[in-house]
Amino acid sequence: MRFSPREKREIGIAMAVLTLAFSFILVRGPALADVFALNYMIYLGVSFLLVLSGFMMHELAHKFMAQRYGAWAEFRMFPRGLAFALLLSLTGILFAAPGAVYISGRINERQNGIISAAGPVSNMIIGAIALIGAILVGGGLLGYALLLIATINVFLGLFNLIPIHPLDGSKVLRWNRPAYAALVATGLLMMALIYL
Repeated sequence: MRFSPREKREIGIAMAVLTLAFSFILVRGPALADVFALNYMIYLGVSFLLVLSGFMMHELAHKFMAQRYGAWAEFRMFPRGLAFALLLSLTGILFAAPGAVYISGRINERQNGIISAAGPVSNMIIGAIALIGAILVGGGLLGYALLLIATINVFLGLFNLIPIHPLDGSKVLRWNRPAYAALVATGLLMMALIYL
């Protein structure tokens, strides 16, 4: 994959802000006041893994597939979306629109559908691996972190499959209805396994 200096900078900013926002969600009360406490640092690390696996891998999957088809593809952050996510996380709620991969080139409907499906597919794969890991590990911090990674990834994959523009689901559904149905069914099955 090819990255421009601007793209690297914007990926770094988006990941840093989202990591901080996730950490505010995971840590509440007095612990949040002491940002240098060991517990907070652990949650900050878990938050980074959540952002890396859920958000960044999703966007990089779009980028990889688009570049594979010969298109220009670069991530651009949404500064207002990042600021809103950070402020909202202080209330205990996280809704983020951190940015997206912009694509330009001769892309047909099939290619566009596959590029759009790549993000949710990456979430499902990472979610499945994390869920298996959580089952094998059992309890403890590692098991908790793996279960969080599984939950966030499957949720993000399903959310992005909502068939409303500009979400991925609208493009996947337009390209291939059976593929869309299979992705949604996989996500729902995995979510059910997580909550069992």
